[in-house]
Amino acid sequence: MKKLHEHSPIPILSFFTGGGFLDLGFEEAGFETVWYNEFNPDFADMFEHAMWALRKKRNPNAAQISVNSRSSIVDLRPGQILFDAFNGPPPTRFGVIGGPPCPDFSNGGKNRGHEGDHGKLSQTYINMICGLQPSFFLMENVPGLIRNKKHRDFFDRLRVQIHNAGYSTDFATLNALDYGVPQDRTRVFMIGIAHREWQRLFEKKPLPEKDGWFPFPKPVFTNPKALPWPGVSKFGETPLKPPGIPDELTVLKWLNGRVDILSLPNGDEFFTPYSEKFKTVKEGDDSRKSFKRLHRYRYSPTVCYGNNEVHLHPWEPRRLSVREALRIQTIPDAYVLPKDKTLSAKFKMIANGVPAILAREIAKSLMQVLSKSECS
Repeated sequence: MKKLHEHSPIPILSFFTGGGFLDLGFEEAGFETVWYNEFNPDFADMFEHAMWALRKKRNPNAAQISVNSRSSIVDLRPGQILFDAFNGPPPTRFGVIGGPPCPDFSNGGKNRGHEGDHGKLSQTYINMICGLQPSFFLMENVPGLIRNKKHRDFFDRLRVQIHNAGYSTDFATLNALDYGVPQDRTRVFMIGIAHREWQRLFEKKPLPEKDGWFPFPKPVFTNPKALPWPGVSKFGETPLKPPGIPDELTVLKWLNGRVDILSLPNGDEFFTPYSEKFKTVKEGDDSRKSFKRLHRYRYSPTVCYGNNEVHLHPWEPRRLSVREALRIQTIPDAYVLPKDKTLSAKFKMIANGVPAILAREIAKSLMQVLSKSECS
């Protein structure tokens, strides 16, 4: 049986790279990131260190990896990007992926939408895609972008703009939990295929005009939230696992293992506990705004960390470590963050990323389309 990506990898340009979690998933599906852009200097440094560590684990002779551009996307020009990425004219087929910062579209953020400093970057990103003219693109954002009417109007305008630039788009709201990630994390993903690419792939097949044409990945678990998840337990006790709960959706599966997680790189990096609350909050009590404690036999609430507010460990009187947070984002242990960065910077970068498993499943669906095994 032929693999989807039996030929040379399809190159992609990565904007708002962050920790590179989206890139990890795409590379596992047969794409190759050839150009990275990250404006936050701490994120860029951590990405370079961690991705090189991961690649050296897989190939001791792996070359050092670097962020190609540390400028804001606002200051970048399409022509220069293409020249830097490809040392000349771009290939006939390449893609663009990225998730513009999203606090302005989230309920937990300022809800300023496209008028906010971060919200404006979604417009800039679409403008950049129009200028680069890739064969395909992906844009990731929070569900508030389509649930709030004001934000939805903005989203619809972006789709009209990109359609007029020669693209058919489709979008879906996906929850990472449905795909085997131990986390309740819902995000919007918009996929675009250039009309020229569609016609090259499918020749006489008409361009898609209605939503629903893109084969977004089918959930691995159907309605997992409806399973008989346990309630809260007194901290320090050992609760029983209810029958019918998939192991891979439980925090325990990802925090336990044959190797002591504290002995792993980044495994003992966590905020020093001072408050008595670390010993009194019940296991599974995630009802409050702060001091949410995970339950070993449940999935995690959304990994959304800021101001040192990292979820509490289920059975230890402390917050999660950097390694534990990475695991809940389904990032391999060989991905190692440097010691010289602050915990706040590390947790913020981790919280911003797309879980690698979900990124891979979306990328596989896109590869199927580009391999003409879907939509035909």
